[in-house]
Amino acid sequence: MSVKLFQGLGALPEALKTFAFNTFLLLYYNQILGLPASMASLALLASVVVDAISDPVAGSLSDGLRTRLGRRHPLMYASVLPLALTLWALFSPPEGLSQSQLGLWLLCFAVTSRLAMTLFQVPWSALFVELTDDYVERSELVTYRWAFGIIGVAAFTALSWGLLFQSSPEYPEGQLDPGNYALFACVLALTVAAFALISTVLTQRDIPYLLQPVQGSVMSLSRVLADLRLSLHTANFRLLFVGLLFTAALTGTVEALRIYLSTYFWGLTPADLQWYALAALGALAAIVIIPWLNRRFEKRTLLVGTMLISIADAVVLVTLRFLEILPPNGDPWLLPILVANEAFRAFLIVITGTMFVSMTADTVDEQALATGRRQEGMFSAAVSFSNKAISGLGILIAGFLLDHFIGLAPETRPSSVDADSLIRLGGVIGYLIPALYLLPLLFLVRYDLNRSRHADILAALASRARHSPSQAEPINP
Repeated sequence: MSVKLFQGLGALPEALKTFAFNTFLLLYYNQILGLPASMASLALLASVVVDAISDPVAGSLSDGLRTRLGRRHPLMYASVLPLALTLWALFSPPEGLSQSQLGLWLLCFAVTSRLAMTLFQVPWSALFVELTDDYVERSELVTYRWAFGIIGVAAFTALSWGLLFQSSPEYPEGQLDPGNYALFACVLALTVAAFALISTVLTQRDIPYLLQPVQGSVMSLSRVLADLRLSLHTANFRLLFVGLLFTAALTGTVEALRIYLSTYFWGLTPADLQWYALAALGALAAIVIIPWLNRRFEKRTLLVGTMLISIADAVVLVTLRFLEILPPNGDPWLLPILVANEAFRAFLIVITGTMFVSMTADTVDEQALATGRRQEGMFSAAVSFSNKAISGLGILIAGFLLDHFIGLAPETRPSSVDADSLIRLGGVIGYLIPALYLLPLLFLVRYDLNRSRHADILAALASRARHSPSQAEPINP
């Protein structure tokens, strides 16, 4: 139990960073600092490009590293201080910067904060693949990660809306008050760095039981490229990665626009948004039921099913508003309906995300049988990149939609937004993005690594291990 808890605790740094990026980063630079949304998105696009390079590099480095602290923990320790400094700077730009200087500041610290998170996220994510090879238990391990992530984000949501972004007479919507962001920057930086350090320290005791390369390898560009090519050897991983990337980009777009939807479309204040922390109840319900579901259904069935239900939920909610069936903004019944829907969304998201990560872990075993190499680090780099694509590619798409389709100008107050912009905002969230979710489903339905085939793979790997030296071995068998 403690292994599961300590490993799950490591979900908090990325979860809190992603919450801050998705909820506040674009809103802060666009509506408060006055940077055009498309310019902010271009800066974030550059940071995603760097991420696309850094994740496989970190994965390859972590897979081949051989030290007294194993191959994962040295990188995790190295991430702590840069995480604190870069996240604080990202939400604390100096006053008086021009638009171009502000864009450069955003670019610099979006890149460096992502690089710092890569140093932690990639090796941490690889740990859980090494802890068990059981088809069902892997999903259970992932549920602990989701449990900590969801509960942590719920607590941080309540803290943010209850204390850090309080309303004032000048700013009834506290998220639009520039003065609230200095304290938020400090709290975010210290919290993310603290949980990264705590998780690293608590999981250090597992090092003797993790896999180690028999011989260390020298880091080089050719080795990274070779490892990257090898990781794409199996068709199931390719299908899963493409589907995961599409899903992450679309999810990130929704999450980046959700604060605009809450502020302008639904007319919610910080006092209202505090109640969104109750969405954690839906997530916890999913965590409780996932082991039961996983024993009765294939992972692909659960993944595709929950994605289809999520699509239907988004369409129905916005349609009910356009048809004026939902209560109007300000009606006391509207908030409970929206909070209940957030809990239902969280329930579906946790099941979807758990299946994605668990299925990726299963492809590591398939890859090991096909190639003779275990690449937990490279495969976790794919998961890590998809997580950061949520707050990178998603914000990029959201920024261009805001500037060139939705038409929401910087520094717009909810009382002055025009009706056409609100209709376009609802249409993007309720119709355009749900329709695009059908694209990753075309890839995911072709994934064919099921329970029985995975059991055959494990048996074949065990037989190979009995007859030949393994490519990796525990430090202290």
